[in-house]
This record gives sequence, structure tokens and C-alpha cells, in this order.
Amino acid sequence: MHNYLDFEKPVADLEGQIIELKKIEGGEDAVDVTDEIQRLEKRSRDALADLYRKLTPWQKTQVARHPDRPHCLDYIKRLVTDFVPLAGDRFYAEDYAIISGFGRLDGQPIAVVGQEKGSDTQSRLKHNFGMARPEGYRKAVRVMELAERFGIPVLTLVDTAGAYPGIGAEERGQAEAIARSTEACLNLKVPMVSLVIGEGGSGGAIAIATANRVLMLEHAIYSVISPEAGASILWRDATRARDVAQAMKITAQDLKGFGVIDAIVEEPVGGIHRSPAEGIDKAADEVRGAFAELASLDGEALRRQRREKFLAIGRNL
Repeated sequence: MHNYLDFEKPVADLEGQIIELKKIEGGEDAVDVTDEIQRLEKRSRDALADLYRKLTPWQKTQVARHPDRPHCLDYIKRLVTDFVPLAGDRFYAEDYAIISGFGRLDGQPIAVVGQEKGSDTQSRLKHNFGMARPEGYRKAVRVMELAERFGIPVLTLVDTAGAYPGIGAEERGQAEAIARSTEACLNLKVPMVSLVIGEGGSGGAIAIATANRVLMLEHAIYSVISPEAGASILWRDATRARDVAQAMKITAQDLKGFGVIDAIVEEPVGGIHRSPAEGIDKAADEVRGAFAELASLDGEALRRQRREKFLAIGRNL
């Protein structure tokens, strides 16, 4: 049974009817309702496709935050073999919000840095809902510098509501850590590809997303501030998040038009949470294509291309 979002009620009703009919079909007094089930399944598929063709920015925000959406560790498990995570920033502590380490993609070495939200209450608390502290970004820098030393490409998986805003994080230099991580991305002389898989929240995201190629899933979001926080600042009313989501242009489609991202990765009908394996495989193909495009560039060209890409954002709007 799916976790349905509020706008998916028409689909939820149809799929509920299908479940009831299948119970009748398999019960003691079995009745042949195959034709009716097939008819309802087609209606459900069509309704789902129609809904997801016309999602509003706020509905896309809900999809990007769906609890069943695959997270960083799901991508690593499916894409990366021989993955060895590295822990600690060598300054203060380990931060479980950021997963980083080395493995192989199609047999070739790769460094992976990603934000992990967790998939249940216990893991969400462990990973701090994907909101990294300064030590998380310093760990990311450590892994990126190791990748450059050994000539290994870097893949980052972005999925955070933002960097953790707690007092301890601020005391330990959150802003400086984010800036250093962004600087490390810009200075890399190895290919770097970022994939926004859910939420790309503010500096917490850009700290690991300043890449040669930035890809974004079809129903992900990427913004300078969360819709709720933006509504609280503008109107002192977080319930107006829907209006802010519309105004901020946070969807992949808008951001592609602005040149903030380079490509949109199509999701399965109804969102990647309905068919995680299919969606992750599609994203992997796009990642492979992006790395292939960068393979012919030397270190200085990669660094220059990355810097020019980000300096150009907003110049021609």
C-alpha cells in the first residue's frame, strides 16, 4: 500500500477499489472480476499520469519529500560496488547526515558524497534528517581532496532541507564549513557530477553541488530557502508556503530554463517512489552520460568550466 499524498486521492480511491476486488476474486466465494480489475487499473494509471503531468510547484515539493522516495544510501547500494565509507572530519566528529567514501561505478573508481535523510524514525534521527553539521561538510572536503589526489571522479547526491541551523553547528563554524566545501568543489581538477534526488536546500545543498554537471530528478526541488521558511520571513505565516513555492521557481523545469541545472532526469510515472529501481537506473544512465562528456577535459579545463558555469548563472536572464 502506497503512502498517498493529498492530491493523489482520486488514484488512492481507484487503487483501493482494485484491492477490494482482488480480495473478492481470491476469496471463498470467488467471482471473476478480472475485466473490472483491468478497467480500474487502466483508469488508475491514466489518472496518475494525468496528475503528474500537471503538478504544481507545491505538489512537486510534496513529492520531493515523499517518505518512500529513495535516498542516498539506496542509490549507493544499487549503483556503486565495493563502497567503502570514510568517517570523521579529522577535526571534531563524525556526521551521519553526509555519507562519503569510495567505490566503483561500472568497475571504475568513483568518490561519492551524499546527504542521507533516513528511511524510518530511527535512521532519520541518526542521520539528522539529512541536515549536515560543519563536520559533515569538512568530511566532504576531505573526501573530495583525496579524490583529486588520486584522480578519481566525484559524484554527489543532493537531498537536504538545508544545513543544520543549531547553536552548536553555528559555534563550530557552519557558514565557514559550507564556504570551504563550495570552494573545494570549485577547485577540483577531476570530473564532478551532482544529482539532486529530492530536496536541494540552500547552502546545505550548494556546498556539495557546485559541479561540472548538475542533474536533477523530474520531481525534485532546488531552492535558496524552503517554501515554509520563505513564507515565515515574507508574511510571518508558514501556511503560505504554497505561494512561495510558486513564486521561487524551484522546480527542475524552471531551473533548467534558467541554466541553474544542466539536465532533468525523467522519473517513473507517479514519481520515483513508486518504482525506485527503475528510477535509480534511469538516473545512473544520465550520470554515466555526464561523466562521459567530461572525460576528454584535463584538470585545468574541468576547473575552468565549473567556475564559468556558475559565474554565468543569472547573467542572461
